[in-house]
Amino acid sequence: MAYELEGRLLEVCDCNVLCPCWIGEDPDNGTCDSMQAYHIDRGTIEGVDVSGLTVAEIDHIPGNILEGNIHGVFFIDDAATPEQAEVLMRAWSGELGGPLADVAGLYGEILWQRAPITFTVEGGKGTLTIGSMAEATMEPYRGPTGEVTTLNESIFSTIPGSPAFVAKAEHYRRESSRDYGLPDVNLRGHNAIQGYFHFKA
Repeated sequence: MAYELEGRLLEVCDCNVLCPCWIGEDPDNGTCDSMQAYHIDRGTIEGVDVSGLTVAEIDHIPGNILEGNIHGVFFIDDAATPEQAEVLMRAWSGELGGPLADVAGLYGEILWQRAPITFTVEGGKGTLTIGSMAEATMEPYRGPTGEVTTLNESIFSTIPGSPAFVAKAEHYRRESSRDYGLPDVNLRGHNAIQGYFHFKA
């Protein structure tokens, strides 16, 4: 087995809520500038334990996400050892096949960097930071009983039947993105959504 990974997926972007990508629709603005993160709660890649690490990215999506041609910068967690960083890059570049190859196939260009990453998101509430470049803090929507509002059976949930937590980013800041040919972002009150993943190949 090349890899088996379970964890939490987070997306924050400049769309309104709810994010159209999660149900396969076009972004609200015609294009989308997003920040995403995959926090691995437990998992191995080619026998290397990568539990507790995060792979994050900043992206420019030129249209419907399912049409691909995304321009992205991927950040490998600074906490990763050289061996862990190597297998994470191989997996997320699509080299090891499986569902991560399907994700990588949506990208026209991927650049790679190392950065300290903080991921404290659970149930649609928490914070994501990528070094000093990007940060977002989110709070989930809640229903009349106080329970967190969830989206089910969405196209981007990789664990069938698992919910995605619908949230709003109190703020979403992305600086120095222009160094990579991407727009900077500084917004309040836009989309944030957290789901789960289980990748196996």
